[in-house]
Amino acid sequence: MHMKKYKLRIRDLREQRGFTQMYVSKILKCDNSLHSKYERGERELPIRLAIKLAQLYGVRVDYLISLSNVPKQKKDKIASEPADK
Repeated sequence: MHMKKYKLRIRDLREQRGFTQMYVSKILKCDNSLHSKYERGERELPIRLAIKLAQLYGVRVDYLISLSNVPKQKKDKIASEPADK
């Protein structure tokens, strides 16, 4: 993971939604000091927690960990007719 970038992103996402570290820590079921270390980049964010955070914030995991600048996946267009016609 891009430690320098993702720590800023998870903090920014939390602050944009008005969540406290304590609130997010409860959702992640981790100690508040541990969550603080994730945001400061002192500890690597486990994938299971990255998934929970992405779900909480409504973003893609690759966006959360700064591998992408696209926060949400675009929905595929549904074809109006079957492909075999």
